[in-house]
Amino acid sequence: MSHLEHLCCPLDQLPLERNERALVCPKGHAYDIAKTGYVNLLPVQKKHSKDPGDSKEMVASRREFLAKGHYDPVIQAILDGLPQPLQQMSDLSIFDAGCGEGHYLRQLSQQLRERTQLDAIGLDISKWAITDASKRDKQIDWIVGSNAHVPVADGRFDWVMCAFGFPVVSEFTRILKQQGWLLLVESGSDHLIELREILYPEIKSYQATFAEGLDGFVLKHELNHRFSFTLTDAEQIGQLLSMTPHIHKAPYEGRQAALALQMIDLTADIKLRWYQKQGKNNVE
Repeated sequence: MSHLEHLCCPLDQLPLERNERALVCPKGHAYDIAKTGYVNLLPVQKKHSKDPGDSKEMVASRREFLAKGHYDPVIQAILDGLPQPLQQMSDLSIFDAGCGEGHYLRQLSQQLRERTQLDAIGLDISKWAITDASKRDKQIDWIVGSNAHVPVADGRFDWVMCAFGFPVVSEFTRILKQQGWLLLVESGSDHLIELREILYPEIKSYQATFAEGLDGFVLKHELNHRFSFTLTDAEQIGQLLSMTPHIHKAPYEGRQAALALQMIDLTADIKLRWYQKQGKNNVE
């Protein structure tokens, strides 16, 4: 079972302690633990909208699409690239920053638990995503929160993962242990290129994020992973579209053209970058 330990109050950063069905800080701020086991640590004061993050419908589409295994090669690429120091740990702590409905963290955790004692937390700004995730794996701590203000103690994690999310490097630095590892999983230049050519009249040039490096980190390993998959009906195409930024960015005509398709062959182009936090005697 999850424990919801070593968390911090999002209002005053003081440690939270469990009191029956709530987490409470020394100043009396209390956060109820939901029936499915997650806790909402995104106070109204730090919301930028009434219902931030993915909607209930978007979460359902993402869950159904990912359950079909189309993106599972990404999970295998992460496991294949796991740095040796993480592989050798008998106790491993991992934080998934922007976990969505938890597919990646859930699959990784199931395999990692076979060889290590695992402390895993998934955080997302969407309450719908975390509600869904908390129903499917009770051994992971699920938190509604923001990468901009991660409600956990300093230096807690061996590994922070941000997959197709919005990285906040300063917070990742804070919550990582010395010599801890950061994995960024992002789209490459040709990711879903066949779909994008239908959605947009012109494809914008690709710009890699953090091309000049990350302050406080050393890039240890970078992998460009490509694979192909086919969607064989309009429902799957609609699910994929609704879980990408293109559902908001693409022009109406392009979205309608994509949704009219009955089949499409697609290229997945994924960039995985492993960084290690700099510190004294920082060796791989």
